[in-house]
Amino acid sequence: MTRNLESCDGEIHPKAIEGMYLFNLRKFFEAHEELEIAWNEEKGEVRNLYRGILQIAVTYLHITRGNYDGAIKVYKRSQRWLEGWNDVCKGINIKQFQADARNVMDEVERLGKERIGEFDIALFKPIQWNEKRVWICDRCGSEMYEKNCKVTCPNCGNRFDCSDLNLYFD
Repeated sequence: MTRNLESCDGEIHPKAIEGMYLFNLRKFFEAHEELEIAWNEEKGEVRNLYRGILQIAVTYLHITRGNYDGAIKVYKRSQRWLEGWNDVCKGINIKQFQADARNVMDEVERLGKERIGEFDIALFKPIQWNEKRVWICDRCGSEMYEKNCKVTCPNCGNRFDCSDLNLYFD
């Protein structure tokens, strides 16, 4: 399947960013919820990329719950949404994400239904992405800067931690 690669331009939907942060924290149910909002709100073909990522989050959730059949089914379904993209789209390393998910599923299939409870969650790799984000201070209107997970306004000193990011995406 060939995708409209122009969909890879521009910024990542804020809820997709939040979903990927949650995914990387292995909070797969919560990641799915945020990515679903991005999928529903996004216009254009990139919404299908978010859908594919959220399907992998659901796949991993099934694995953590010992649901072999669910993991296999949802993973297979996810592939239609993840095929045909550039290796990197909107700064998201899709090629690596797909390789990581395939490695997880190879291990799930090796373990089989009877031994899925032995799955090593260390095989869940984080989504890799790069993107420039701009925060505007809610106190003075100046652009804020991020360093080491701290976002600071150089004008008035307003600060927040990346654990507070969900406050700025709602």
